[in-house]
Amino acid sequence: MEEIRRIGQAAKAASRVLSTVSSTLKNQALAAMAEALLASETEIIAANKLDVDAGKDKGLSAALIDRLTLTPARIKGMADGLKVLQDLPDPIGEVAMWKRPNGLKIGQVRVPLGVIGIIYEARPNVTVDATGLALKAGNAVILKGGSEAVNSNKAIVQALRQAIVTSNLPEGCIGLIEDTSRETTTALMKLNEYLDVLIPRGGAGLINAVLQNATVPVIQTGVGNCHIFVDSSADQDMARRIVVNAKCSRPGVCNACEKLLVDKNIAVSFIPAVVADLKDKGVEVRGCPEVQQLCPDVQLASETDWSTEYLDYVIAVKVVAGLEEAIDHINRYGTGHSEAIVTTNYAQAQRFLDEVDAAAVYVNASTRFTDGFEFGFGAEMGISTQKLHARGPLGLKELTTIKYIIYGNGQVRE
Repeated sequence: MEEIRRIGQAAKAASRVLSTVSSTLKNQALAAMAEALLASETEIIAANKLDVDAGKDKGLSAALIDRLTLTPARIKGMADGLKVLQDLPDPIGEVAMWKRPNGLKIGQVRVPLGVIGIIYEARPNVTVDATGLALKAGNAVILKGGSEAVNSNKAIVQALRQAIVTSNLPEGCIGLIEDTSRETTTALMKLNEYLDVLIPRGGAGLINAVLQNATVPVIQTGVGNCHIFVDSSADQDMARRIVVNAKCSRPGVCNACEKLLVDKNIAVSFIPAVVADLKDKGVEVRGCPEVQQLCPDVQLASETDWSTEYLDYVIAVKVVAGLEEAIDHINRYGTGHSEAIVTTNYAQAQRFLDEVDAAAVYVNASTRFTDGFEFGFGAEMGISTQKLHARGPLGLKELTTIKYIIYGNGQVRE
């Protein structure tokens, strides 16, 4: 794949330039990128319409079409994210120094990763988020978007590249692989000579394919089989609002709620009400036998349902004996992404926080907040569900590494 190698070479060369660029110049580039997005709104939306129309013809779900669709408000949101990045501290160059008894001064300094590859599906906003984060952290980026968003990604990258070049940075800072075939995806996974890390962002199929085939280091981002547990002490009105928001605000994203667990002591009062709320929003509800007894029109959930990330207007509901069963269920079927409890009991909340194994654990709030922008990172490269190097939203610091610098005055080791 000669084109992949060419993009890799350009990115590697650009990364060496970026590693020494000042924060001021990077921030100027981010400002120019934000302005370029807004100035290119008409072209971007026209290109996006081609993708959306093609997606509808292919029968993509309403949730996936929503993920794919760009509007003036969403383009402004992407530009605003770049502006937020300008105001965040630059992690590059942060240093901690200490002195050894032999007189050596040892420092740990934060440096860029180098070249970051990202493989993602029908989310054109990721093109902007990934580019902005990578640049602010001193990295070049190689983008491999899905076929569903190919026209949108081309239009966005064209605008961003113009801003990069006018900011006197190398065009190779942003590499876009326009060929959406599996062969090019596989070639990117094995681009060890030029790629320092690869981040897959998408569904279980994509993530597993990368984990099985990549020869470059991978940061695993998360499939989101996210749960909300409604404790017996919960404010039920608040719980209903949280569940509806977590499921319905954007069901096609990884931080949407896919499973609802309800304490048996409030099942009779809570489940019929929340099921009605969800059905009013067009959600298909599946449930355990206890739920089906309370709501006979609910489809019986299968064993497969408990481990499925729907990414659609579907939710599975289960009655549990209490907190312990809820925690056991989440730790068995969850994907380590985002989990929530709704409760007024402090001890129950603290135990949930302590014992649930996930990147983000909530008390009395929607799982939809697991997001780089909402966490104050400006944007995110993805949500990491692994435990090495980085976990949760991948912001600026997570896109860096460290090296040691040592000052001596003639020391030799005995």
